[in-house]
Amino acid sequence: MSDTPRTAVVSGGGTGVGLATARALAARGYRVGLTSRRAGPLDEAVGELRAGYGDDAAHRAALDLADPAAVGEHLPALAERLGGVDVVVNNAGGLRPAPDDTLAGIAEGWSADWAANVLTAVLSTEALRPHLRADGARIVNVGSIAALRGGGGSYSATKAALHGWTFDLAARLGPTGCTVNIVVPGYISRTGFFGGGMTQARHDRLVSQTVTGRAGLPEDVAETIAWLASPEAGHITGQVIQVNGGAVMGR
Repeated sequence: MSDTPRTAVVSGGGTGVGLATARALAARGYRVGLTSRRAGPLDEAVGELRAGYGDDAAHRAALDLADPAAVGEHLPALAERLGGVDVVVNNAGGLRPAPDDTLAGIAEGWSADWAANVLTAVLSTEALRPHLRADGARIVNVGSIAALRGGGGSYSATKAALHGWTFDLAARLGPTGCTVNIVVPGYISRTGFFGGGMTQARHDRLVSQTVTGRAGLPEDVAETIAWLASPEAGHITGQVIQVNGGAVMGR
């Protein structure tokens, strides 16, 4: 392998699982490029990583990853600043509830979830594919336990769509040496995903569904992603890797 530091682009990299992933990769010597719609958290994350690992350790691009024009402008430029890309982590996403229960409102909610959870990953990956290094590139998508057991409406459905796309992309890119996998977290605490909707009763119920007896942490997911991103994971592709404490097993 080359002595050139490996590089990674992590979407949703300013907070939560994305930031934990950036930290895990930077600790392994990666240069990381972070993307998010919100410039403030990105600036804080980049500042933290540069303070810990040097001024070239982190770069950022604030943009809407569902906007083709913005993606086409900013992501190739970010890849150039990194000097090429070894790893793409498609972590951006979230739940966009329908504004009301009219057909128009339902269509708006489903379209918003599709854009947030599928289109962001597809556009990011396609924009960065020309910049992937030939030697051991990795694409890691981040899904959700809701894709496996439902309960999230359009969020479950759009996260499930990432599975089929992951398998297709793995088959297409396998001959190039690039692996493609999807990491599927269960309940992860210490993130902003639930907003103000996480009560103690809900927390206790979700923890009770695990066999480990605890909530997942962003670092649990980040370490799994970092392993899949490593050269040592070169024969693992087209796989669904669950990080849920046994809440759902064996799929």
